[in-house]
Amino acid sequence: MRRGNSRALLILTAALGSCAQQMESPQAGLARELAGYTPGEARTCIPTSSNTNLRVIDGATLAYGYGRTIYVNRLASACPALEPTNTLIVDAQGGQYCRGDRVRGLEPGGIIPGPSCNLQDWVPYRR
Repeated sequence: MRRGNSRALLILTAALGSCAQQMESPQAGLARELAGYTPGEARTCIPTSSNTNLRVIDGATLAYGYGRTIYVNRLASACPALEPTNTLIVDAQGGQYCRGDRVRGLEPGGIIPGPSCNLQDWVPYRR
């Protein structure tokens, strides 16, 4: 390999390495988001609101809300197709997200959602 090519490869490798170190795990991001919050008693149901953010943290963790209260739902196990970039589909009844409601993900551009998984209890974290 010529000297110029090896120098370019070294610079590229260093740049990629620094990018990889800056990436944060989803659980670390959730821990940072919940810093300063206190967990409360788990609930089987929480009210839904159109202006509240339901999101996938990782394949086994969902978060709902922002501001003063954030609810966290840790599924019994990882659920296929639940990814932060996928559309989240929740089969909820009566304006609440409850333990036992089914959740699944739909990949961007997809037309068939992934398999369903059941929600567990919601743990509220409050400031």
